Amino acid sequence: MRAFFLLVFLGGLTAGFGYPWAINNFSGRELGNWPTYERGSGFQPVTVRLTSADAPVRVLVDLTSLGPVEFAPRRTALTLTASTEGGTVLAETLTFSEAKPQERSPQSRDRIYRDEAGVIEEIEDGDYTFVIGPGDVDGIEMRSVDLSLRGRALSVDPRLPPVGYSAAAIGFIGLVLSLRRRKRDRAAGTESLPPRWGRGGDGPAK
Repeated sequence: MRAFFLLVFLGGLTAGFGYPWAINNFSGRELGNWPTYERGSGFQPVTVRLTSADAPVRVLVDLTSLGPVEFAPRRTALTLTASTEGGTVLAETLTFSEAKPQERSPQSRDRIYRDEAGVIEEIEDGDYTFVIGPGDVDGIEMRSVDLSLRGRALSVDPRLPPVGYSAAAIGFIGLVLSLRRRKRDRAAGTESLPPRWGRGGDGPAK
């Protein structure tokens, strides 16, 4: 049973955490990366030519800071809007609260944080303008901010992660209970005892 619960636990982790992470970061093809902020020069809008063949397009933002940053879940670090022909197609706030920092190099204190702004499902041939600006969080020492677009990106099935969380919980509880039972059997000295046969035993009497 321990092996069964271990498989349920690992499968739940994959469905609940690994699957969304892989979809959000690796699905589709990379359309390009564009700098939108450089320290000393401020924020600049970016205009990208997109076609209907790129749809859907996942919008990602990479923030490079001068050292580690503690982001709060309800505080806006950056804002992003995307528009085409005067109409807004995406408007999001970015918190980076779930972003895991990556080092630019072992010798540098810079940290790179990535957050997803969303997915533009329908794309018409034309120019799309992306505007990134500061949020309401003070004290972030940003070195740079980059826009990353991925075309033909898959979307996470919203039904699967909750199933994964439940499976992981069931598998974890089953593992804990099976391990406790094994410890009790060891303490009682009954874990490896052979079956007893004959009168007073567990098997059939001869």
